[in-house]
Amino acid sequence: MDEQKVTTHDSDEDARNDKILIYVNGEVVPKLEAKVSVYDSGFMLGDGMWEGMRLYNGKWAFFDEHMDRLFGACKAVGIDIGLDRQGVADALAKTAKANNMNHDVHCRLMVTRGVKVKPFQHPSLSRSGPTIVIIMEHSKPSSALLDKGISLATVPQVRGLPMAQDAKYNSHSKLNCVLACLQAEYAGADEGLMLDPGGFVNTTNACNFFIVRKNEVWTSTGDYCMNGVTRQNIINICRDNGIVVRERNYSLVDTYSADEAFLTGTFGAQTPVSTLDGIKIGEQVGAGPMTLKLRELYHQLVEKNTA
Repeated sequence: MDEQKVTTHDSDEDARNDKILIYVNGEVVPKLEAKVSVYDSGFMLGDGMWEGMRLYNGKWAFFDEHMDRLFGACKAVGIDIGLDRQGVADALAKTAKANNMNHDVHCRLMVTRGVKVKPFQHPSLSRSGPTIVIIMEHSKPSSALLDKGISLATVPQVRGLPMAQDAKYNSHSKLNCVLACLQAEYAGADEGLMLDPGGFVNTTNACNFFIVRKNEVWTSTGDYCMNGVTRQNIINICRDNGIVVRERNYSLVDTYSADEAFLTGTFGAQTPVSTLDGIKIGEQVGAGPMTLKLRELYHQLVEKNTA
């Protein structure tokens, strides 16, 4: 049997997740009863937006930032969520209460254009309003990731131009990223490092990407990357704490010789990268000193935000 790959979303198994209740269009139903129509635009076309959020001490971390992204993206593609921000907050609270969840919870909130009257592409065929699904699980990132890190492989699949499919849409249409993930798996790595159309380092198939060089933190220009809430928080943390951070173009040459590399995402926060294309990043095993420092500062920010 092939060795199972590590991902930035690895967590310890939790038996409580076998009996979770899931929000589907206003109703909270058992996991095995949570279903959407085969005519749903999300299932049929990947026509929808989603948010990943984490619950700490009964409060959703960076809720306003996630709602900015969700409502902005839905407005841009003409999806009427049918709820205002307080309505979304109430739906989240209803689901958390039904599951008796308060801490170390990960949520995937999904909004699609809704059920179609015919199985074709045109958005006007979705006439009954949006489909809203909320899945919450007891989930804490695996501590092994911090100790070991993950391996990346540079893949041919790129983060494309905004007029093709803008990476800033957190859309259900994830085939581009799935292909990148498959290419990394074929290369023997855990996840894929994707370049931008100019050949500069951009993101992985699942997370935003940072390197550390001589105590400076580098990330992409942001022109082709996911509009990451955690990415922006790390940039802000660096600026607020006197750490040089650069949003710039940089190449694989800069990356191979970096002192550290790490990924950012709502689930894993900051996940260290151990190797890229078989080349060891830095001299340490697992997270390096800058990654650990930023991780601690990020935890402090989460605590402040959810106090």
